[in-house]
Amino acid sequence: MTDLYKQAFTYKDSVCTLIADKQEGIKAAEDSIRQNRTQLEEYIIAHPKFCWTLKPLPAPEKPITANLMAKAAEKANVGPMAAVAGVLSDLAVKDMLAAGCEVAVVENGGEVSAFSKTPIDVALAAGDEELSKRFGFRLTEFPIGVATSSGRFSHALSFGDAEAATVFCKEAGLADAAATAVGNEVKGEDFQPAIECGIKVAKSINGVEGVFILYKGNVGTWGKIPKMIKIDPTAT
Repeated sequence: MTDLYKQAFTYKDSVCTLIADKQEGIKAAEDSIRQNRTQLEEYIIAHPKFCWTLKPLPAPEKPITANLMAKAAEKANVGPMAAVAGVLSDLAVKDMLAAGCEVAVVENGGEVSAFSKTPIDVALAAGDEELSKRFGFRLTEFPIGVATSSGRFSHALSFGDAEAATVFCKEAGLADAAATAVGNEVKGEDFQPAIECGIKVAKSINGVEGVFILYKGNVGTWGKIPKMIKIDPTAT
């Protein structure tokens, strides 16, 4: 397999891991995240509601980041900021591919956008849960977006209590917004109806291909889920 370049990258609140088969791809991703995040921040200064609303807003023509966030939020019936990490990842992968990469992976705060000619393994992180970072998914069909919402371990806003609500889509932006919508509904004393409620929401969102929910130590799945794999949490 072609040697891969892996780089940690942080820009303001975007804490990322970048993987590419070309060094130029790493730089393309870094430049993309800086540029698109800056344009988004400028848009939010002029349109502050875009930052705090928990409901969809009309999609602006520009900047592209706000446009894609609003479109993903509309599908999932959440606020546009629920899609920010995923959309920034998608745009960075697009720019990596434009730079000639055949492997382009961006993980931004746990949300993953990937295109690859070889399988990519991703771990599921769920705080201090026993299963956290001990299993994950082998991604083999691309492009793919993977996003996880947690009502217990994430710094992002969630109205639910799931340890993890992981959504699989073609785009990470939609996966990000959909994971928020799914995670919001997973709550209550009984795990079975809570998980079923989350799955119902996932099914209702156009573009969601699969969902994995971990709640009170119980798992529920629906749709197209990548192969689950064991992961050594001590591996680097």
